[in-house]
Amino acid sequence: MATKIRLKRIGRRNRPFYRIIIIDSRKRRDGSAIEQVGWYNPIESNKEKNYNLKEDKILEWLKLGAQVTDPVNKLMKRSGLAYRWHLMKQGLAEKEIDKAIEKWKKERDKVIQDRIKANKAKIENAKAEKAAAKVSEETPPEEEKAEEAPVEEEKAEETPAKEEKADEAPAEEEKADESPAEEEKAEEAPAEEALAKDEKAEEAPAEEEK
Repeated sequence: MATKIRLKRIGRRNRPFYRIIIIDSRKRRDGSAIEQVGWYNPIESNKEKNYNLKEDKILEWLKLGAQVTDPVNKLMKRSGLAYRWHLMKQGLAEKEIDKAIEKWKKERDKVIQDRIKANKAKIENAKAEKAAAKVSEETPPEEEKAEEAPVEEEKAEETPAKEEKADEAPAEEEKADESPAEEEKAEEAPAEEALAKDEKAEEAPAEEEK
């Protein structure tokens, strides 16, 4: 009987979850499985904890000639089961296989740590670049400062004109001295108003006598 080791989806919409099953290759995709040998949860972000394999069962079915699909083969490579199966096909003893697997796991752990450090370094570099970009946007370039300097010099050149206007101020003061008549008129206006009020007040009793 030709068998396959493959994934079978059982999760709901937008939340997939897979069983790793042994199935007859002649059956339809959703046919009944012969045996379940693991699971895979792609929603879990931690790649070391998002799957589980029953390695002994899988190896037994591989010895019986079961074919592995690509997704399951990737999971087997991640766990080291594919490497173990490769060593078993070469005819190595169990002790030698175990030593080779331990060495492989150490090297793999080192590779994973290096990847984590590299990712952290990329994130820090990206943050530093963003901060530098913000600082460069907030600080004006030196060329603009150099262009602003002549404007200040022009303002300094304009100050004599202001001094000339200050020299012309006495003439305006003289004009102010020439306007006492207007000041007198301004002073007379309240007096005339007061007189007008007094005249009206005097006329009021006369009207009452009438």
